[in-house]
Amino acid sequence: YQEEIDSLNQVARHRPRSSLVLGIQQENRQIRELQQENKELRTSLDEHQSALELIMTKYREQVFRLLMSSKREDPAIVTQLKEQHTTEMQAHIDKINEMASVMRKAIEVDEGRTCEDEERIKQLELENSGLRELLGISREAFLILKREDPSENTSLSPLLTSADVSLRKS
Repeated sequence: YQEEIDSLNQVARHRPRSSLVLGIQQENRQIRELQQENKELRTSLDEHQSALELIMTKYREQVFRLLMSSKREDPAIVTQLKEQHTTEMQAHIDKINEMASVMRKAIEVDEGRTCEDEERIKQLELENSGLRELLGISREAFLILKREDPSENTSLSPLLTSADVSLRKS
């Protein structure tokens, strides 16, 4: 029992009962107000939908009468409406085709850049390996020179040490 009371007090953040009850009452009031507003909105929505259905029914009747009268009098109007619809559809199709061609071009450009980047990376790797090879050759030549000329040994040792350190780092 005490554990449940402690857990409820933690949830309530040790506030007095009166403040909790007041908070609940305020929330209940807000909930009732929101429910009332929801009912009013739903009623308004239903009214708008019924009005829109009535308007659309009248519109459909008028269009039907117009088409029926135009069929009797002039079949050219129906043909004109069909042609207009066809041209609108063709315009949409043209736009879609244009967008597709733009996308294809973007893909081609992107693939071209990828190939260029790969080629550049290969060139840099080849250059890097060549430079490392040259560095190794110059290091070996320097070591051989150092062994052969002991008089310059003291003056070249700092250079050799820094060259060896930089070579080991790379």
